[in-house]
Amino acid sequence: QVQLVESGGGLVQPGASLRLSCAASGRSFSYYTITWFRQAPGKEREFVALVTWSVGRGYYADSVKGRFTISRDVAKNTVALQMNSLKPEDTAVYYCAAGSTPNSRREDDYRYWGPGTQVTVSS
Repeated sequence: QVQLVESGGGLVQPGASLRLSCAASGRSFSYYTITWFRQAPGKEREFVALVTWSVGRGYYADSVKGRFTISRDVAKNTVALQMNSLKPEDTAVYYCAAGSTPNSRREDDYRYWGPGTQVTVSS
């Protein structure tokens, strides 16, 4: 079993930065792909970014490429999402998920989910 908890959300102005963190307990992330999804009001949940724990390489949705950076801290068993140049359309609940399918962008491939953290970008 893996328990995930997100933190770092908040209310910021357009152009600002936020850093989200996903902490795991119960088991190491070692065999998983860790992914951030988000869900805006009235919309379906969508893929944001992922990192394969063993390799550490990040993959991104086109909408966030160049603005967001995903990284992992092996010692702390955490995954971070650095979000820069935030836009109002980035407003959503952000979820951290862990799954065993390498590099999957499909929600169904993720067994473990955190409760989510709200990010609001507004002037």
